[in-house]
Amino acid sequence: MSKKVIEPYMHKVQYYETDQMAIVHHSNYIRWFEEARVDFLDKIGYGYKAMEEQGIISPVTGVSCEYKSMTRFGDTVRIAAKVLEFNGIRLRIGYQIYDAATNELRSQGESQHCFINPEGKIVSVKRANPEFYNCLKGYAENNENNETEKE
Repeated sequence: MSKKVIEPYMHKVQYYETDQMAIVHHSNYIRWFEEARVDFLDKIGYGYKAMEEQGIISPVTGVSCEYKSMTRFGDTVRIAAKVLEFNGIRLRIGYQIYDAATNELRSQGESQHCFINPEGKIVSVKRANPEFYNCLKGYAENNENNETEKE
């Protein structure tokens, strides 16, 4: 099943995100992952606000980031978020951060999430919101198909 292409999230590096050398502090890449994830979910119609109104919370259970090259104050970065894996209970999202002007890869990583209710109990998205489940599953399958085509 083909899903609509989601445009990457754009972020202009702010002064407060940099260190004394005007280089982005490493912790900000993780924040940008979150900004891109929130943007991605909003664009597919299942943002955090909508999820939480349905009693579904999606905490981060893990995050990793690999730094490739420096990002500096004033740069604009393009952050692509994609569903790497989804089984209805756990979600893994991959991120690639590129310099918008040069297309140079600045960073890549991923975040892992689960789905819980407000009491902290695990939620099956397949049961709680089949439409959201099918949407995320479709993006995960599209990503798997795209990876297979590249090989």
